[in-house]
Amino acid sequence: MTALNTTIARSQLTPVLRELVRTRVSQMNGCAFGFDLHVRDLRDLGECWQRINNVSTWRGVGLYDEQERAALGWAEALTRLGDGCGDQDEAYFALKPYFTDEDIVDLTWLVAATNTWNRVAIGMRIPPSTHPLD
Repeated sequence: MTALNTTIARSQLTPVLRELVRTRVSQMNGCAFGFDLHVRDLRDLGECWQRINNVSTWRGVGLYDEQERAALGWAEALTRLGDGCGDQDEAYFALKPYFTDEDIVDLTWLVAATNTWNRVAIGMRIPPSTHPLD
């Protein structure tokens, strides 16, 4: 898993995009540790609270560019595989104007890794940080 994270970090996906996806996936999974971790990472990257606070409502606000919207849609489709809420075909084809095939593979691994880390953190009862955010 650590090697996978290292590979994803070397990808062409921007740090902000990676953290937006990780934040949304962690939020969807109810992973308090992961959500807190990735919100902190977004703040460290200079993201404003408005974009962070609206990651769950990205479809209804104009705060995210088309590439980010496509990535968030893909993240949701892959995270909701079994509940019938995600249209994987539609989400996949929405990626094509903004990402290379290699980027899509990297994004797919990013979502898969985040889902896995969330399950480990939830299963092990890892709590979020108690240090306040600025």
